[in-house]
Amino acid sequence: MEMRGKVAVVTGSSAGVGRATAERLAALGAKVVVNYAHSEADAEATVAAIRQAGGTAHACRADVRSDADCRALIQSAVDAYGGLHVLVNNAGMTRFIPHAELDLVTDEVWDEILSANVRGTFNCTRAAAPHMRAAGEGAVVNVASVAGLGGGGSSIPYAASKSAIITMTKSLARVLGPEIRVNCIAPGFIDGRWLRGGLGERYAQARDAAAQRAPLRAVATPDSCADAILALIQYSTHITGQTVVVDGGASL
Repeated sequence: MEMRGKVAVVTGSSAGVGRATAERLAALGAKVVVNYAHSEADAEATVAAIRQAGGTAHACRADVRSDADCRALIQSAVDAYGGLHVLVNNAGMTRFIPHAELDLVTDEVWDEILSANVRGTFNCTRAAAPHMRAAGEGAVVNVASVAGLGGGGSSIPYAASKSAIITMTKSLARVLGPEIRVNCIAPGFIDGRWLRGGLGERYAQARDAAAQRAPLRAVATPDSCADAILALIQYSTHITGQTVVVDGGASL
């Protein structure tokens, strides 16, 4: 898919993988909606960086746990730019809970994580699909995690939610083709503030251990994840329903 003139929504794009993806799409000529739920200042900084580089973007607050918000987010892209071609479902959340601490996994934890990660991905895709079909083409990329493949990660509900995204990617690819391709990336350890905040003083040791396990001797970054997302959008035009692992080979 040629990006120039296309319209893209990237959920959770005020920082990290989402921001790197939004900036990359804009640099290729797409008009981008930068989504945030809480970090308005970060979202506006992302928009400012895109505009300063010559791109087109605006910020839109939407909590993907709300179907109404998801629909409004998609509609903001259509209203501003006349259509929709690309959706990157990056927004998500977790709780850092040791897997053995089963009693700490409350109903509230399940509801928070599943509503953001699973329901949000579904609701945004459902809202986007009619507009992509009207455009005659569309590409959706979901952001999962290697936790969804191996059952590891920050908590059991997080791993379950990412596994659901991987499975849902296949289901949506079946029903949204041929106009719309739906794929997924599953990053491993991502160097950045999200894990730094969650792991605290254990961060550097965990990052270095993950890098040492990987044949490429490095962990993922927001930019390397954005590279994989853009490859699925731009070049992989005969691929749908697939999950690309972005972990330097650590899960081999």
